[in-house]
Parts: sequence; C-alpha cells; structure tokens
Amino acid sequence: MLRDNNLIPLSHQHQHALALCVRLDRALQADDVDLEAWQAELQTIFEHEIAVHFSAEEKELFPAASRIDELVSLVQELRAEHSVLRDFFARAANRRLDEDNLAMLVEKLAQHIRKEERQLFEGLQKLMTVQELAALGAALSDALKSASNTCILPNQATRLRPAP
Repeated sequence: MLRDNNLIPLSHQHQHALALCVRLDRALQADDVDLEAWQAELQTIFEHEIAVHFSAEEKELFPAASRIDELVSLVQELRAEHSVLRDFFARAANRRLDEDNLAMLVEKLAQHIRKEERQLFEGLQKLMTVQELAALGAALSDALKSASNTCILPNQATRLRPAP
C-alpha cells in the first residue's frame, strides 16, 4: 500500500534512521567502529531529529491511533520501545555504549521503525477517514518543524565538492 501523504514526513525520517542503521551495521560488520565518533553522531542525531520525531509521535500520532481499538496494544508496544531507544541514545550521549550495545541499538531501532511503518501506518491508513488523516498530518507537520533532518544522507546538493 502506498503511504498516505499525511504520514510521509514521518516515513522520510524513518528512512533517514534506517540509513543510519545500515551505515552503523556495515561498520560493525567490518569491525571498523570508532566508539567515540559513533556515540557522538548518535547523540547529535537524537538531539536534532529523533527526539523531535519521538515527541511528535507521542504527542500527535499515538493518541490518534489509541482512539482506534485495533491499534491500542500496538501503540503501547511502540511507547515502550521509545523508552528503550531513548535509554540507548542517553547511554550514547554519556559514551557508555560498546560494540554489542551499538549492534542492539541498530536491531531495536530498525525493528521499531518497521513495526511503525508496516503495522501502525498501514492500520491508520485503513481505519482512519481522509479527514482524520488530514487533521493528523497537519498536527504532525507542526510538531516536526524543529527537526533538522541530520540523518539525511548526502546527495548531489549536499555533497562536499573539491575546491576549483
């Protein structure tokens, strides 16, 4: 199913975070992990994008989904996962993650994102009216304004170019 336009901003941020997971997983697989650098990056990404993302979901998305009986238990699971993920990011900010913890963070973050995309977003699109989705989209847009998209991968416009 295609993603409803009102949920696309969250889906884009999910793509950014999944790209982060892939990069970190590749570093772990290659046994090329600078713990200090990765934890600093995780701290920055959390502070500038993921914390705002979690807040928007908790303030707007989860309450809307909780009004739908079929989604109540899923929302409870997702809220609990936010708590676990916040703990991982706090430990990164305090430079308390080792390589095993980084691998667990990658796994838990990727699983969480896929659950939101495949179960929550699909459920919302099936069970909410067009008007409800539009109202949710407007509220999410406002709640996400302060996210900086620090997880975005470089593209042609953002890639550093050598000086002429």
